[in-house]
Amino acid sequence: MPSCHAAIISLLLILMASPYWSNEAVRPGCHLHSFDVTIKSDRRGTCRGTHVVQACVGYCESSAFPSKYSILLASSFRHNVTSVSQCCTISKMQKIKVRLHCGVTRRKEMEIFTARSCQCDMCRLSRY
Repeated sequence: MPSCHAAIISLLLILMASPYWSNEAVRPGCHLHSFDVTIKSDRRGTCRGTHVVQACVGYCESSAFPSKYSILLASSFRHNVTSVSQCCTISKMQKIKVRLHCGVTRRKEMEIFTARSCQCDMCRLSRY
């Protein structure tokens, strides 16, 4: 299990460093975006492999407006602005197997996740 966490952390770091990230986010909507990821079995990279995975990239509707009087009363006049927003998020995921090469002759398989579909949905810290 720790190697799986390392793979997820590596995946997130590569995702954030992707040069295409900012270009895709400018396009309206929420879309699947392919990118290559390198997975290592440990910090030293004893076993490693590459695979194409999918992420959800883009933006969704958001708005902010002055709160209704009833909301102001209920919040003791502390909730002055009401915000409504959605985030581009993964709606379906799939496990994929990645073959890692450990030197010349040894091989190892590891499962990672990839996005299958995206949608604008409630913003949250984590869905999975």
